[in-house]
Amino acid sequence: MRIDDINQDKDLDLKRVKGMEILGKSLLIGILTGLVISGYRLLGSRLGDLFKSVYLWSCQGPLYFALVALVLVVLAVLVDFMVQKEPMISGSGIPQMEGILHKKIHYNWFKVLLYKFIGGIICLAVGMSVGREGPSVQMGACLGQGVSEKSKDSKKLDNYLITAGGSAGLSAAFGAPLAGVCFALEEAHKNFSYYVLLGCMLSSVVADFITKIVFGMEPSLQFRELDLLPLEDYWAFVLLGLAVGVSGVIFNQGILRTKAFIGKQKLPSFVPMALAFLLSAGISIYLPILAGGGHETIMDLKTGDMAILFLVFLLLVKYIFTFICFGSNVPGGIFFPLLAIGALVGSIMGKIFIGLGVDQSFYVNFVVLAMAGHFAAIVKAPLTGLILIFEMTGSMSQFLGLALVVLVATVTADILKGEPIYDELLKAILKKKGQLGASYYEENYLKITVHTGSLCSNQRVMDLDFPSYVWITELQRGKHRILPTGSTVLLAGDLLIFATDEDHYHDAEKILEDMTRERP
Repeated sequence: MRIDDINQDKDLDLKRVKGMEILGKSLLIGILTGLVISGYRLLGSRLGDLFKSVYLWSCQGPLYFALVALVLVVLAVLVDFMVQKEPMISGSGIPQMEGILHKKIHYNWFKVLLYKFIGGIICLAVGMSVGREGPSVQMGACLGQGVSEKSKDSKKLDNYLITAGGSAGLSAAFGAPLAGVCFALEEAHKNFSYYVLLGCMLSSVVADFITKIVFGMEPSLQFRELDLLPLEDYWAFVLLGLAVGVSGVIFNQGILRTKAFIGKQKLPSFVPMALAFLLSAGISIYLPILAGGGHETIMDLKTGDMAILFLVFLLLVKYIFTFICFGSNVPGGIFFPLLAIGALVGSIMGKIFIGLGVDQSFYVNFVVLAMAGHFAAIVKAPLTGLILIFEMTGSMSQFLGLALVVLVATVTADILKGEPIYDELLKAILKKKGQLGASYYEENYLKITVHTGSLCSNQRVMDLDFPSYVWITELQRGKHRILPTGSTVLLAGDLLIFATDEDHYHDAEKILEDMTRERP
């Protein structure tokens, strides 16, 4: 046997060992995340029901309301105390996970996990317009980071396991394992890796299995099977995409500007939170359809019996309510609020389309498809938006219309210069910490030639263990330029163009040159 054959066998054995290690740890992460997020959801729901009763009790008179208001202020002070002790728990948590993956942020995973769990439950319970999904992603990522740090070889596996944890967190929060995997690759990791895919799939499925044991098999949003809109009415989907695209840009700007405005005020840090808590109580009492993240809002829109002017009023209030809650730096996300606002836009547009001749039976289609388009316009993760709505609603029959709405919404947001919300929030975090330089997310390109006998020669892209912080943007083979996929086979003489970030440039250059160098 030749020496290069022996070396290849060793490389294959090392890959198998690494793959099995990632799978084993992803299984553990999925179990831990499923248990933690199930507890998070269960406690948030039970305490939320308790606070609804408390709010009704407070309506008996001014003294009762004053007592409840005092409790809310005390809770706001408690949450603010946790945020001051660990600033990385404020907000969604998804930008923080991305910062960890890109080595821009460092924090104590257990401290963040504990404070996010407690603070997030309080915010959900009092009826704030925040979601559980972003915090679930961050808590899953914390568990992945914890498993990684307990490993002997954590530096080589941390990104894989953190991403697997974030994927499991979204899966457990929504009951949507495929969306969890897709989100990890499309938004968090921002590139495809065979081992990342394997780890995310396993952790997401396991976490989803555990949450389904606790909460049952029903999708998060139960809609009947949607009727197929006739092709001659597809103009409505184009207009719907335009509407949610514009709404997505408004949402992003509202979130960012409200956070910036509140941050500039010279007030004790607990004051904005206390005001947001009190506002949540008022909304829960006088406009309960808008209380909480938005699940009840979406479910109440299914019937289509609300007047269009009332829907516009609800939309404006939900915008403002969400901006104030999220802008106060509470530990809560924007996933469900943005879906609820998208559903409101879809409901309004559906009413308009029915007035223009579209059949009444298609009203719910516009509510559902608007959620996916709104998500895509805000997060700039269109594939995740498609899959998420499929899994959450249990309706798989609308792919063509759904894809059209998502495409138009994303393009509309791009034309209006809307940036991905989580990237913008991460920039704000780094700017506040004084770490944001000109190189943030600035791609640095490496041109590497595949040599004869190298580890990359005659190998599929998906079978190669490229570093998690690089991705192939182009393959040049002679006069041809190829956009490589996982199944693309690399040949000797191929010129590969890799993108990476400034912090990893030299490490990437060294590793890639070793992988592509000629071997005897």
